[in-house]
Amino acid sequence: MRDREQRVNTPGRDKPNIILIMTDQQRYDTIRALGFPHVKTPTLDRLVQEGVSFAQCYCAAPSCVPSRASFFNALYAHTLGVFQNYDPWDQTWVEQFQAAGYHTVNVGNMHTVPLDAPAGFDQRLIVENKARLLRLNQPHGAPYDEWDKFLHNLGMRKPSREVYRDEHPHYATALGAFDWPLAEEYHPDVFVARMARWFIEERQFQNPFFLMLGFPGPHPPYDPPRRVLQEYAGVDLPLPEVGTEELARQPPCHAVLRREMVVGNHDAIQWSEAPSREQLLLLRRHYAANVTLIDELIGQVLETLEQRGLLDNAIVIFTSDHGDCLGDHGLIQKWVMHDCIVRVPMVIWAPGRLPRGKRVEALVQQMDIVPMLFHLAGLEYCGKTPAMDALPLALGEGSGREAVFAEQAADNVFKGTRFATMVRTADWKLVHYLGEEWGELYDLRRDPGEVRNLWNEADYADVKREMLHRLLDWRIRDSLQR
Repeated sequence: MRDREQRVNTPGRDKPNIILIMTDQQRYDTIRALGFPHVKTPTLDRLVQEGVSFAQCYCAAPSCVPSRASFFNALYAHTLGVFQNYDPWDQTWVEQFQAAGYHTVNVGNMHTVPLDAPAGFDQRLIVENKARLLRLNQPHGAPYDEWDKFLHNLGMRKPSREVYRDEHPHYATALGAFDWPLAEEYHPDVFVARMARWFIEERQFQNPFFLMLGFPGPHPPYDPPRRVLQEYAGVDLPLPEVGTEELARQPPCHAVLRREMVVGNHDAIQWSEAPSREQLLLLRRHYAANVTLIDELIGQVLETLEQRGLLDNAIVIFTSDHGDCLGDHGLIQKWVMHDCIVRVPMVIWAPGRLPRGKRVEALVQQMDIVPMLFHLAGLEYCGKTPAMDALPLALGEGSGREAVFAEQAADNVFKGTRFATMVRTADWKLVHYLGEEWGELYDLRRDPGEVRNLWNEADYADVKREMLHRLLDWRIRDSLQR
């Protein structure tokens, strides 16, 4: 991308092109420019250095579908009735951009249910996760996506749980980390980026466009191409230290989830109750390589936009739906309320509209970016929303939220409780489990890694009571605002 003269104007110029990039299951601590030098992310580093990054951005649910439904409707899960990965949702605020004259396109995954819902897009080129099941609440299963059809027409078997389980010699100990078995151009993230570039190169744009680019990775299976994985050969990465005291203090549902990931083989992961450091290092190198691949592909898409002059008046948003434990707290994947899951990257690049290299430390809910995006595009958001406009924060004004929230219902993997709700402030985090005497409480100033659960500590009874009251107050206030 060409360097641009820095200027900060009020929104209201000609409508900008909007490029929303969302990865699947990418942790916050995976971008070098945000302070994590163990991951190679030159493209995202530049977006951070030239844009605004939100250091404390939290999704509204710790799994894909409810998180995305919440973000794309600027409503909490309990308002939408979308609590887990198979709950239906098919409407988005993208429809408002469509009505305002934008050409709206989705390339990649959205996780709408049903899979092929229009969701406000003029066109969808859908690519979902590698190991997804063909059901998603449709009577004859979800339709085949573009990548399914592409591989089938090449006579290839799609790499997925069944393929790795049947063919990989170390499946039982790999923790879901495999070398991509096909040529690199057949990798789903590469395929998504190529479709996006094809679309950009071929179309004649008469109107501003809204492009939602959804990468399937770094969601498991963790299977980057060998070329990218070689960049992490011999590289030391931060590894979790999970002690017996931490495990003993965890709520019982964590042990249920851990066991489910051992026996369930979800997304081609056969987890271990006690993974070795070598296993964890292999896992994290593969995950980091997936992130680096996506960073490279984002760079290619942005370069294609640049070559066509489509970034001269544009807004680029980068985020993810949630993170991944990767062994933190003895767990893998998502569903729990630890920061490695619910804290997500959020970077907004908008030269001439936003400051350069601004880092916002205030608490924000991921949906708070939505009113900001409408404001930057010169549009007014229609409909009720609990979202706070994050634009003043990006411009150095305001103080952010006092607390952020997340919700998750039991599903086919998260089986140890009926419903979990999180409230997090700058200093404390509480997780309430419906109908249970147990829960989670963390002093984030003294224990930012959320290792010591204080739920049963008498000395913290007043804090627990205050946080429970905050949770109740939020649910009541949000209900009254509908």
